[in-house]
Amino acid sequence: MDVEIKSLATRNKEMLSEFEQLLGYRFTDLRLLQKALIHSSFAFEQPQLCKNNETLEFLGDAVLDLVVGYLLFRRFPDMREGELTKIRAALVNETHLASMARCIDMGRFLYLGKGEEASNGRNKTSILSCAYEAVVGAIFEDGGYRTATEFVERFFAPAIAGREEDLLLGDGKSRLQELLQERYNEAPQYRLDDEQGPSHQKLFTVSVIFRGEVLGTGIAGSKKEAEQKAAAAAIRKNF
Repeated sequence: MDVEIKSLATRNKEMLSEFEQLLGYRFTDLRLLQKALIHSSFAFEQPQLCKNNETLEFLGDAVLDLVVGYLLFRRFPDMREGELTKIRAALVNETHLASMARCIDMGRFLYLGKGEEASNGRNKTSILSCAYEAVVGAIFEDGGYRTATEFVERFFAPAIAGREEDLLLGDGKSRLQELLQERYNEAPQYRLDDEQGPSHQKLFTVSVIFRGEVLGTGIAGSKKEAEQKAAAAAIRKNF
């Protein structure tokens, strides 16, 4: 690995050690953790430093897909492939990975260029999610599959358990349509029942109808969200 990465890791050993404690993992090769925290904007401003975290991000993305997929496979053994894929996508998307990064205060340890530093880059969802993937990749490279699996499970198993219903019903409309198409070869319809409040703070009430029967009703600040809630209510009540 680049000599400059080693030099940077040596200078920042105390700070990296603090981050290791938050991660719950001690690196054998501290250069890997250092590299995982270097954003491309920082590397660009350091002519002697040609390394950033993008290749580790690529590796971490693959590790997360595999490990989270296996977690879901074990937890929901009877679920169909399409549903497992949707749940995994919700768990490894940019927003959720950034929330995981914030849980361990990752933004504080990132190496950013002056522009990103000035524009609150330490709290940007895109930067945090990529850095989280890079750290997972670094752990995999440093400790192997078993170690990376243990790290990912420690973070994601509680997220899966705590949000199980939300994950299952996150895209309620698609799931309800799949269920009805599978059983009856027909799709549901959505009806706007009510619309209240001023233009900037409206509340919409929507019902999902199937064969003349109201399966569920949802209320939200947008029609789309109300439809999702109606579909989720229908699934809870009827399936």
